[in-house]
Amino acid sequence: MQESGKSTVKTVGFMMIITLVGKLLGLVREQLLAANYSVGMEATAFITASRIPRTFFDAVFASAISASFIPIFSEYLEKKGKEEAFQLSNIFITMIVLVTCIMTVLGIVFAEPICWLFADGMETETAKICIKFSRILFPTIIFTGAAFSFVGILQSLEEFTIPAAMSIVSNAIIILYYLFLNDTFGIEGLTIAFLIGWLMQAVIQVPALHKKGYHYRFNFHFKEEGMKKIVLLMLPVMVSTWIQPINFVINTKFASHIRFPGYPEAAISTIDYANTLYTIIVGVLVLSISNVIFPKMSRMTSNHAEKDFGETICITLRSMLFLLIPMMLGLMVLSEPIVKLMYERGNFDSFATQTTARALFFFSLGMVGFGIQNILSRAFYAKQDGKTPFYSGLVSIAANIIFCFLLVDKMDVGGLALASAISSSLSALFLLVPLQKEYKNLIAKQNLTDLLKMLCSAAMMTIVAILLKNSILSYQISGIIGNLLVVVIPAAAGVIVYFILCYILAVPESRQVIDISKSILKKH
Repeated sequence: MQESGKSTVKTVGFMMIITLVGKLLGLVREQLLAANYSVGMEATAFITASRIPRTFFDAVFASAISASFIPIFSEYLEKKGKEEAFQLSNIFITMIVLVTCIMTVLGIVFAEPICWLFADGMETETAKICIKFSRILFPTIIFTGAAFSFVGILQSLEEFTIPAAMSIVSNAIIILYYLFLNDTFGIEGLTIAFLIGWLMQAVIQVPALHKKGYHYRFNFHFKEEGMKKIVLLMLPVMVSTWIQPINFVINTKFASHIRFPGYPEAAISTIDYANTLYTIIVGVLVLSISNVIFPKMSRMTSNHAEKDFGETICITLRSMLFLLIPMMLGLMVLSEPIVKLMYERGNFDSFATQTTARALFFFSLGMVGFGIQNILSRAFYAKQDGKTPFYSGLVSIAANIIFCFLLVDKMDVGGLALASAISSSLSALFLLVPLQKEYKNLIAKQNLTDLLKMLCSAAMMTIVAILLKNSILSYQISGIIGNLLVVVIPAAAGVIVYFILCYILAVPESRQVIDISKSILKKH
């Protein structure tokens, strides 16, 4: 069990490195978008258009593919062997391709009303550009459907590297476009680069699948018993995964009505830039953990290992909170310096920085809720229970709408980001309660004591980071060096303070970090 735990930690660590590279390239991609198009009309149109097919896919299939397919595919692997599992995957992918093709055609035909649905406050000229771009980008749904299905197969076969690396390829293609072709073809050519990037996410997984012995063949036997189980699980899971895309659509819709003096359509862009930066930072940790843990939990469920299942959830949550709490507070303290460092160049001015930073600050408040919700929803999916996450999603969407109404006039983009953070936290709480009743140990006395120690350590870390930030800012060092110093020094000092205090207070996770570090140093 101990060796298995070490292996899991190493896998998560390796996944985090690969995911971090992909996220950093995604950040460079966003920096280039901001520098070339800032928060103007073209940027608003492109961001909205690129968001539309992704939202439709996320709402209908994204997590539903992995959450419904992986548990049943794992069950087939355990009980019926590879051959039948691969046959099931062929049927599943055939269904996904057919449905996404239909969605693409409908999206292209009805692009105009869909664009107005997403951002009814856009200016007419911006909307025209958005409609044009969305028609070009809708086929990404097909490519993404295939890519996510391949990810499900590879992760079930314990191949995590290639799925984690696929965003590296797509982001690299888009970055190369910015560097060499953007001046010639402009933002319209950028839509083609995005399309090619999403196609490559599916293509790069094919060699790894072949190496595992899998070859895709069309298979229309949709009445297969495994497919019935997948569809029955997928329906509630599909609705429960609407939470994030629908909430972001709600935020975008409200943002389209915000008007800043001199920047009439900046709100949509700033919300997107802030959300992208936030998801890059939180995603490196949360998605790396959940992508590794989910197939393992699915196998535990297939083998009826309930005790191991409960312990895995508990350990995963503790480890994640140990890292997420300081990340959340650190991001809040350094939101403006980070946005300035990452985005403020070219056409991205100080107004765009301040507005984006305000949104990022309030998005950060939902980081812990996002992490808990992400892990616990997968725990329910592994148990083939999609209903509980479904109800959690309804609560989150309702909360987001209510708080958007209450906060948008008083706090503009900050209010929309805060509404999103509150909705994520409520969703996490909704999922935590029934699992605590079942496994008892999630909110145990020792866990609460250690959580309090983490919070106290993080509070001291925050004070140190604020003092250092203000001290560095007082020197008024300009340029990239000044921006870098005001982010790196407070962040590094904060991490050291947090870790030392957790170690002194005997938080077990800090001791585990020391043990793993010693193990790595001995090998070298």
